[in-house]
Amino acid sequence: MSEAGAGVGEMLISARSLAEYRGMFDLTDAELLSGAVLDCPGGAASFAVEARALGAVVVSVDPAYAWPAPDLVRRARDDATRASRYSLDHPEHFVWTWFPTTGDHLRERTEACERFVNGLVGPPRSLNCSACLPHLPFADATFALVVSSHLLFVYADRLDVGFHVEAIGELARVSAGEVRLFPLVDPGAVTYPELDELRTILAAGGIDSEIRRVAYETVRGGNELLACRRKGQEQPLVVPQLEQT
Repeated sequence: MSEAGAGVGEMLISARSLAEYRGMFDLTDAELLSGAVLDCPGGAASFAVEARALGAVVVSVDPAYAWPAPDLVRRARDDATRASRYSLDHPEHFVWTWFPTTGDHLRERTEACERFVNGLVGPPRSLNCSACLPHLPFADATFALVVSSHLLFVYADRLDVGFHVEAIGELARVSAGEVRLFPLVDPGAVTYPELDELRTILAAGGIDSEIRRVAYETVRGGNELLACRRKGQEQPLVVPQLEQT
Protein backbone atom coordinates (compact mmCIF):
# COMPACT_ATOMS: atom_id res chain seq x y z
CA MET A 1 0.00 0.00 0.00
CA SER A 2 1.22 3.51 -0.74
CA GLU A 3 2.10 5.85 2.12
CA ALA A 4 -1.08 7.83 1.46
CA GLY A 5 -3.17 4.68 1.26
CA ALA A 6 -1.78 3.38 4.54
CA GLY A 7 -3.22 6.47 6.18
CA VAL A 8 -6.70 4.97 5.99
CA GLY A 9 -5.78 3.02 9.13
CA GLU A 10 -7.67 -0.05 10.30
CA MET A 11 -9.49 -2.01 7.61
CA LEU A 12 -12.79 -0.35 6.84
CA ILE A 13 -16.15 -2.07 7.10
CA SER A 14 -17.40 -0.35 3.98
CA ALA A 15 -20.99 0.62 3.19
CA ARG A 16 -21.77 0.63 -0.52
CA SER A 17 -25.06 0.45 -2.38
CA LEU A 18 -26.45 -1.77 -5.11
CA ALA A 19 -25.87 1.09 -7.53
CA GLU A 20 -22.18 1.16 -6.62
CA TYR A 21 -21.93 -2.62 -6.97
CA ARG A 22 -23.50 -2.42 -10.42
CA GLY A 23 -20.84 0.11 -11.37
CA MET A 24 -17.87 -1.57 -9.69
CA PHE A 25 -18.61 -5.03 -11.06
CA ASP A 26 -20.38 -4.12 -14.30
CA LEU A 27 -23.38 -6.13 -13.07
CA THR A 28 -26.49 -6.71 -15.17
CA ASP A 29 -29.95 -7.69 -13.96
CA ALA A 30 -29.55 -11.02 -15.75
CA GLU A 31 -26.37 -11.76 -13.79
CA LEU A 32 -27.98 -10.81 -10.50
CA LEU A 33 -30.94 -13.11 -11.11
CA SER A 34 -29.26 -16.06 -12.84
CA GLY A 35 -28.21 -17.86 -9.66
CA ALA A 36 -26.78 -17.41 -6.19
CA VAL A 37 -24.27 -14.56 -5.78
CA LEU A 38 -21.54 -14.43 -3.14
CA ASP A 39 -20.39 -11.06 -1.80
CA CYS A 40 -17.15 -11.56 0.12
CA PRO A 41 -16.38 -9.52 2.12
CA GLY A 42 -19.82 -8.00 2.44
CA GLY A 43 -18.99 -5.42 5.07
CA ALA A 44 -21.82 -2.99 5.76
CA ALA A 45 -22.90 -2.79 2.12
CA SER A 46 -26.59 -2.54 1.32
CA PHE A 47 -25.97 -4.47 -1.91
CA ALA A 48 -27.39 -7.73 -0.58
CA VAL A 49 -30.43 -6.09 1.03
CA GLU A 50 -31.30 -4.21 -2.16
CA ALA A 51 -30.57 -7.11 -4.51
CA ARG A 52 -32.65 -9.54 -2.43
CA ALA A 53 -35.56 -7.11 -2.71
CA LEU A 54 -35.31 -7.53 -6.49
CA GLY A 55 -35.47 -11.33 -6.17
CA ALA A 56 -31.74 -12.08 -6.22
CA VAL A 57 -30.18 -14.62 -3.89
CA VAL A 58 -27.11 -13.00 -2.33
CA VAL A 59 -24.99 -14.53 0.42
CA SER A 60 -22.83 -11.98 2.23
CA VAL A 61 -19.72 -13.17 4.06
CA ASP A 62 -17.66 -11.16 6.52
CA PRO A 63 -15.87 -12.02 9.78
CA ALA A 64 -17.52 -8.96 11.34
CA TYR A 65 -20.90 -10.71 11.17
CA ALA A 66 -19.85 -12.71 14.21
CA TRP A 67 -19.87 -9.55 16.31
CA PRO A 68 -22.84 -8.63 18.51
CA ALA A 69 -25.26 -6.63 16.38
CA PRO A 70 -24.87 -3.37 18.36
CA ASP A 71 -21.08 -3.49 17.95
CA LEU A 72 -21.36 -4.16 14.23
CA VAL A 73 -23.85 -1.33 13.76
CA ARG A 74 -21.68 1.11 15.71
CA ARG A 75 -18.56 0.19 13.74
CA ALA A 76 -20.36 0.34 10.39
CA ARG A 77 -21.64 3.85 11.11
CA ASP A 78 -18.27 5.03 12.40
CA ASP A 79 -16.46 3.64 9.35
CA ALA A 80 -18.85 5.37 6.93
CA THR A 81 -17.80 8.64 8.56
CA ARG A 82 -14.11 7.64 8.64
CA ALA A 83 -14.09 6.77 4.92
CA SER A 84 -15.71 10.08 4.07
CA ARG A 85 -13.19 11.96 6.22
CA TYR A 86 -10.33 10.21 4.40
CA SER A 87 -11.67 11.36 1.04
CA LEU A 88 -12.06 14.90 2.40
CA ASP A 89 -8.46 14.90 3.65
CA HIS A 90 -7.06 13.45 0.39
CA PRO A 91 -9.13 14.97 -2.46
CA GLU A 92 -6.23 14.56 -4.89
CA HIS A 93 -6.70 10.78 -4.87
CA PHE A 94 -10.38 10.90 -5.80
CA VAL A 95 -12.48 11.53 -8.88
CA TRP A 96 -15.54 13.56 -8.03
CA THR A 97 -17.98 12.35 -10.66
CA TRP A 98 -19.84 9.42 -9.08
CA PHE A 99 -19.98 11.49 -5.90
CA PRO A 100 -19.96 15.15 -6.98
CA THR A 101 -18.92 16.33 -3.50
CA THR A 102 -17.61 14.92 -0.23
CA GLY A 103 -21.03 15.68 1.21
CA ASP A 104 -22.65 13.43 -1.40
CA HIS A 105 -20.10 10.74 -0.57
CA LEU A 106 -20.95 10.82 3.13
CA ARG A 107 -24.70 10.97 2.54
CA GLU A 108 -24.83 8.03 0.13
CA ARG A 109 -22.51 5.85 2.21
CA THR A 110 -24.51 6.66 5.34
CA GLU A 111 -27.75 5.76 3.58
CA ALA A 112 -26.25 2.47 2.39
CA CYS A 113 -25.08 1.76 5.93
CA GLU A 114 -28.56 2.38 7.34
CA ARG A 115 -30.13 0.06 4.75
CA PHE A 116 -27.64 -2.60 5.85
CA VAL A 117 -28.48 -1.97 9.51
CA ASN A 118 -32.21 -2.24 8.83
CA GLY A 119 -31.56 -5.52 7.02
CA LEU A 120 -30.00 -6.98 10.14
CA VAL A 121 -33.35 -7.06 11.93
CA GLY A 122 -35.39 -8.55 9.10
CA PRO A 123 -35.32 -11.72 7.00
CA PRO A 124 -33.31 -13.27 5.51
CA ARG A 125 -30.47 -12.52 7.94
CA SER A 126 -29.50 -16.18 7.67
CA LEU A 127 -27.87 -15.29 4.35
CA ASN A 128 -25.26 -13.25 6.23
CA CYS A 129 -22.43 -15.65 7.05
CA SER A 130 -19.49 -15.11 9.38
CA ALA A 131 -16.35 -16.44 7.70
CA CYS A 132 -12.92 -15.20 6.74
CA LEU A 133 -10.83 -15.64 3.62
CA PRO A 134 -9.01 -17.73 2.58
CA HIS A 135 -11.38 -20.40 3.99
CA LEU A 136 -15.09 -20.39 3.13
CA PRO A 137 -17.74 -22.86 4.37
CA PHE A 138 -19.24 -23.63 0.96
CA ALA A 139 -19.05 -26.52 -1.47
CA ASP A 140 -17.33 -26.25 -4.83
CA ALA A 141 -19.21 -24.27 -7.50
CA THR A 142 -21.95 -23.13 -5.11
CA PHE A 143 -22.36 -19.68 -6.64
CA ALA A 144 -23.09 -18.51 -10.16
CA LEU A 145 -21.07 -15.35 -9.53
CA VAL A 146 -18.68 -14.13 -6.84
CA VAL A 147 -17.88 -10.46 -6.20
CA SER A 148 -15.24 -9.13 -3.84
CA SER A 149 -14.49 -5.47 -3.24
CA HIS A 150 -12.06 -3.36 -1.25
CA LEU A 151 -10.06 -6.08 0.46
CA LEU A 152 -7.72 -7.70 -2.05
CA PHE A 153 -5.30 -5.23 -3.68
CA VAL A 154 -6.37 -2.45 -1.30
CA TYR A 155 -4.40 -3.49 1.79
CA ALA A 156 -1.10 -4.51 0.25
CA ASP A 157 0.74 -3.34 3.36
CA ARG A 158 -0.79 -6.16 5.42
CA LEU A 159 -1.92 -8.83 2.92
CA ASP A 160 0.92 -10.44 0.98
CA VAL A 161 0.90 -12.15 -2.42
CA GLY A 162 0.47 -15.54 -0.79
CA PHE A 163 -2.74 -14.43 0.87
CA HIS A 164 -4.03 -13.03 -2.43
CA VAL A 165 -3.32 -16.31 -4.21
CA GLU A 166 -5.07 -18.36 -1.53
CA ALA A 167 -8.03 -16.00 -1.29
CA ILE A 168 -8.65 -15.85 -5.05
CA GLY A 169 -8.22 -19.61 -5.30
CA GLU A 170 -10.87 -20.09 -2.62
CA LEU A 171 -13.27 -17.63 -4.25
CA ALA A 172 -12.76 -19.43 -7.57
CA ARG A 173 -13.37 -22.79 -5.91
CA VAL A 174 -16.84 -21.82 -4.72
CA SER A 175 -17.75 -20.13 -8.00
CA ALA A 176 -19.35 -21.89 -10.94
CA GLY A 177 -18.67 -18.81 -13.05
CA GLU A 178 -16.63 -15.67 -12.61
CA VAL A 179 -14.96 -14.06 -9.64
CA ARG A 180 -14.86 -10.28 -10.02
CA LEU A 181 -12.42 -8.29 -7.86
CA PHE A 182 -12.48 -4.51 -7.47
CA PRO A 183 -10.57 -2.19 -7.33
CA LEU A 184 -6.99 -2.77 -8.43
CA VAL A 185 -5.72 0.31 -6.60
CA ASP A 186 -5.30 1.27 -2.96
CA PRO A 187 -6.84 4.39 -1.34
CA GLY A 188 -3.75 6.33 -2.39
CA ALA A 189 -4.55 5.62 -6.08
CA VAL A 190 -1.57 3.25 -6.46
CA THR A 191 -2.10 0.10 -8.52
CA TYR A 192 -1.37 -3.17 -6.71
CA PRO A 193 2.36 -3.61 -7.43
CA GLU A 194 2.35 -7.43 -7.59
CA LEU A 195 -0.57 -7.71 -10.01
CA ASP A 196 1.42 -9.20 -12.90
CA GLU A 197 3.17 -11.68 -10.60
CA LEU A 198 -0.16 -12.64 -9.04
CA ARG A 199 -1.81 -13.28 -12.40
CA THR A 200 1.11 -15.46 -13.47
CA ILE A 201 0.80 -17.56 -10.32
CA LEU A 202 -2.97 -17.86 -10.78
CA ALA A 203 -2.56 -18.98 -14.39
CA ALA A 204 -0.09 -21.66 -13.34
CA GLY A 205 -2.65 -22.84 -10.81
CA GLY A 206 -5.44 -23.14 -13.37
CA ILE A 207 -7.16 -19.77 -12.96
CA ASP A 208 -7.45 -17.45 -15.93
CA SER A 209 -7.74 -13.70 -15.31
CA GLU A 210 -8.68 -10.64 -17.32
CA ILE A 211 -8.55 -6.93 -16.53
CA ARG A 212 -11.70 -5.04 -17.58
CA ARG A 213 -12.52 -1.36 -17.59
CA VAL A 214 -15.70 -0.31 -15.79
CA ALA A 215 -17.67 2.92 -15.79
CA TYR A 216 -17.30 3.39 -12.03
CA GLU A 217 -14.39 5.42 -10.65
CA THR A 218 -14.07 7.13 -7.27
CA VAL A 219 -10.38 6.61 -6.46
CA ARG A 220 -8.30 8.03 -9.31
CA GLY A 221 -7.35 5.22 -11.73
CA GLY A 222 -9.61 2.77 -9.91
CA ASN A 223 -11.84 1.98 -12.86
CA GLU A 224 -10.78 -1.60 -13.55
CA LEU A 225 -11.76 -5.00 -12.19
CA LEU A 226 -10.00 -8.34 -12.34
CA ALA A 227 -12.24 -11.15 -13.61
CA CYS A 228 -11.05 -14.65 -12.71
CA ARG A 229 -12.34 -18.04 -13.79
CA ARG A 230 -11.12 -21.58 -13.37
CA LYS A 231 -9.81 -22.95 -16.65
CA GLY A 232 -12.38 -24.91 -18.63
CA GLN A 233 -15.29 -22.78 -17.44
CA GLU A 234 -15.92 -20.93 -20.67
CA GLN A 235 -19.55 -20.22 -19.82
CA PRO A 236 -20.96 -19.43 -16.38
CA LEU A 237 -23.09 -22.20 -14.92
CA VAL A 238 -26.50 -21.54 -13.43
CA VAL A 239 -26.68 -23.26 -10.05
CA PRO A 240 -29.73 -23.87 -7.90
CA GLN A 241 -30.66 -20.90 -5.73
CA LEU A 242 -30.00 -21.18 -2.04
CA GLU A 243 -33.16 -21.36 0.04
CA GLN A 244 -33.98 -18.12 1.81
CA THR A 245 -35.05 -18.56 5.43
